[in-house]
Amino acid sequence: MNPTILAIESSCDETSASVIRNGQVLSNIVATQAIHEQYGGVVPELASRAHQQNIIPVVAQALQTANIEKSALDAVAFTRGPGLLGALLVGCSFAKSFALGLNLPLIEVNHMQAHILAHFIDDPKPNFPFLCLTVSGGHTQIVLVRSHLDMEVLGQTTDDAVGEAFDKSAKLLGLPYPGGPLLDKMATTGNPDKFTFPIVNMDGYDYSFSGIKTSILNFVKKNAAAEPDFVQNNLADICASIQKALIQTLMKKLVLAAKEQGVKEIAIAGGVSANTGLRQTLQDYAQRYHWNVYLPAFEYCTDNAAMIAMAAHYQYLAGDFTTQYASPDPRLKFSKF
Repeated sequence: MNPTILAIESSCDETSASVIRNGQVLSNIVATQAIHEQYGGVVPELASRAHQQNIIPVVAQALQTANIEKSALDAVAFTRGPGLLGALLVGCSFAKSFALGLNLPLIEVNHMQAHILAHFIDDPKPNFPFLCLTVSGGHTQIVLVRSHLDMEVLGQTTDDAVGEAFDKSAKLLGLPYPGGPLLDKMATTGNPDKFTFPIVNMDGYDYSFSGIKTSILNFVKKNAAAEPDFVQNNLADICASIQKALIQTLMKKLVLAAKEQGVKEIAIAGGVSANTGLRQTLQDYAQRYHWNVYLPAFEYCTDNAAMIAMAAHYQYLAGDFTTQYASPDPRLKFSKF
């Protein structure tokens, strides 16, 4: 089978559409939403409205860029979850209507599993089994990937995700939203050993990031009270020190999982996989532990429909379709096919 699939992603604040044919991505169009910057975070209602405005032109551009007519499609895929309910509802409703009008089968995709399968868009591709550290604004997971459609979450955050920790830490330092990438940029010129922040050690492979945010808040308050310009005068060093603590927290569990699972194929996925400090640390650990590491292209780190399309490709081959009764699930869990 050489299926041609239209995929739609609308889980948060990016409206994206992609066309894939026989496992080859032909287009990947992403419309971002700048309106959230003035609020310091994503406003769900505004995200939903922006998706409504963007989805038709984004889909039209994806088809045009791929040089594919609607009549050539074999299926329509969409993100069912996890994500923001209103945002998911826009993509789900459009996909169901589009598929119904063309009498095409529907494929529902798990957003987090799709992040992992983004590694199969381009070469090099990881060999099975591999471990994937999936890190984003809403999720932090260590996943054992046995095949394209067989994945098991070994550990995950018990509270905040690491992406949220990056963004909220940046906000405490006065950096504008989204603060994570700005903190990463500032960290490149700072001394990561200048200040010390806690590394929380949970049982097993699980994570916790709420404590480090509290530690940073107290750190800022204490030093700003003694020296009003403390943060500004030490911004690069603070950013570097925070980033080091967050990355070391991630890597400690990843090393443990790799050792206990006997796996040396290691990948990262999700928005935080674009972090330059994390990517460099993973390369350093690869030399130390003799890992084969896989880093996604930057365009496939953040939310995009190409990864949804890739997941849909393998689900199509497995005959995993859904119905017109499908509805969004903001807390959708991993599934095994």
